[in-house]
Amino acid sequence: MIICQTPFRISFFGGGTDFPEYFSQRGGAVMATSIDKYIYHSVTAFPSRLFDYNIRLAYRRVECVENVSEIEHAPFRETLRSLGIERDVEISLAADLPSFSGLGSSSSFTVGLIHALTAFQGKFISKPNLAYEAIRLERHVLREDVGCQDQMMAAFGGLNIIHFHREDDITVHRIPLNGDRLKALDESLLLFFSGTTRNAPEIERVKLRHLGSIRPTLDNILQLVDRAHHLLTGNSPLSGFGELLHETWMEKRRLAPGVTNEKIDGMYDAGIQAGALGGKLLGAGGGGFVLFFVPLERQAAMRKRMAQYAEVSFHINAHGSRIIHR
Repeated sequence: MIICQTPFRISFFGGGTDFPEYFSQRGGAVMATSIDKYIYHSVTAFPSRLFDYNIRLAYRRVECVENVSEIEHAPFRETLRSLGIERDVEISLAADLPSFSGLGSSSSFTVGLIHALTAFQGKFISKPNLAYEAIRLERHVLREDVGCQDQMMAAFGGLNIIHFHREDDITVHRIPLNGDRLKALDESLLLFFSGTTRNAPEIERVKLRHLGSIRPTLDNILQLVDRAHHLLTGNSPLSGFGELLHETWMEKRRLAPGVTNEKIDGMYDAGIQAGALGGKLLGAGGGGFVLFFVPLERQAAMRKRMAQYAEVSFHINAHGSRIIHR
């Protein structure tokens, strides 16, 4: 049995500039962190000669099929096909948090599945190749309207700035923070679930159709990455990080009508009134998790005000995708 553990991620700044449609002309960058919430793939050799099917998949559903082409779950189907695995395999899926909630779960799924199946074949795959293969599968095989940050974060882990040059030329730079400053940042972040999930590719498709008109907004979002990096690695008070989160959320709201809604706006306003210095909806928009930057002395009041929303405790700077059992 192979068990692979792959992290989810929180994107702070630069979201939207990780699409080749944008960065191939202007370059792109994202500041993001992996978190200690994971998706797990377990892969086991399956004795198909004893059953009337050759492949068994267990996720929200169970699929038992004779041929790869019969698999209804497209990412499972195309990943198996890409790796040349046609029979005698059983794959089970488990996750700490729900899908379609703004934490990069779709790419964590793809990265983790590739990693687990490659290990199942007795092969090694490097972190860059793992991420690039996930990008290829999602964008060019599955034809999904996704960017390129989530795959890199799932594969590499850590607290990073990712620079996008070409789809096959992406660099990951760890942000050098001392232990005290990293701890202070970690303790200042609170995460609340809006109670709704959404289909990110549909929202991203709208953005890409109107890329020409939103490019100035994406330019502003890109500039915030450097400002946040300068703040984090300098001596400025961390409160400025929260203020930059608020600034990037104000820009992100302008990207497409579906990014926010009355419920999200009400949730965000309540957080600000309760003492958050800033925050943002994670992912493409429309639902999922909302991140807030809240000084420690204000967090009790924040939790009281946000009691109707489920809070998820987490830590940043988690490791990337790894095999935890072989």
